[in-house]
Amino acid sequence: MAGFCCFGAGCSEFSGHASTSSGKGKGCQGQVKVSYGFHLVRGMTNHPMEDYHVAELAEAKGNEVGLFAIFDGHLGDTVPAYLQKNLFSNILNEEEFWTHPDSAIIKAYEKTDQAILSHTPDLGQGGSTAVTAILLNGRKLWVANVGDSRAVLLKGGRVIQMSTDHDPNVERSAIENRGGFVSNMPGDVPRVCGQLAVSRAFGDRNLKSLLKSEPDIKVEDIDYTAELLVLASDGLWKVMNNQEVVDVAKRFKDPQAAAKQLTVEALKKDSKDDISCVVVRFRM
Repeated sequence: MAGFCCFGAGCSEFSGHASTSSGKGKGCQGQVKVSYGFHLVRGMTNHPMEDYHVAELAEAKGNEVGLFAIFDGHLGDTVPAYLQKNLFSNILNEEEFWTHPDSAIIKAYEKTDQAILSHTPDLGQGGSTAVTAILLNGRKLWVANVGDSRAVLLKGGRVIQMSTDHDPNVERSAIENRGGFVSNMPGDVPRVCGQLAVSRAFGDRNLKSLLKSEPDIKVEDIDYTAELLVLASDGLWKVMNNQEVVDVAKRFKDPQAAAKQLTVEALKKDSKDDISCVVVRFRM
């Protein structure tokens, strides 16, 4: 993430090709102490690992910024790898981000998607989901997503889903209006044109006329009641609900241990997909 300065410990990126990856870091954002941990496990598939993540604390234009993300690729790992390297830089380089973050995030998602499509065939025909969380000066949290990677926040004792699962059935009418269709064949989940199990994604050149890359965005204040944030790919959410995930994560003070345990629980529940998880803890 050129142009931004990391601080604290554990700033990291993941190559996406190992069978597992794990790490952690910590720092302060104003009065809020932030610690994070991540754990990624390759699924029981014939393709290389397609999940990528970002978990780091950075400084940008005099602000303290926490950057957390999960990218779940399909039909290859080139698009999630591109997102890992470029999406946050594109967001923070939008001049409007510091005055109107929501519109800046939407613009950066669209510009990043256009860049991915312009790099075809270098990046292949595949695509990726994305869920991104930006913590600004320890006070405000923006979560944006396309696809079915998900973020949940534990605040005031409540579990708040911070992202929207983009299910083809939910956006069926929009897909049909663009000339496509949604089918459960092959398999047992709804797919765009029988191919893709999400209705929004980065990349996917062959389906792009039917898919949007515009994110849904949710904003929350981070105060003394905010405890933790979990971001994960659908390898976790297919087998665990929001409450189950939070119940596991809050048992561990060490967010890396929490992230690892969540992948263990998903494997126990027979998840076959790649599983990636980032856990962020807040403390005043």
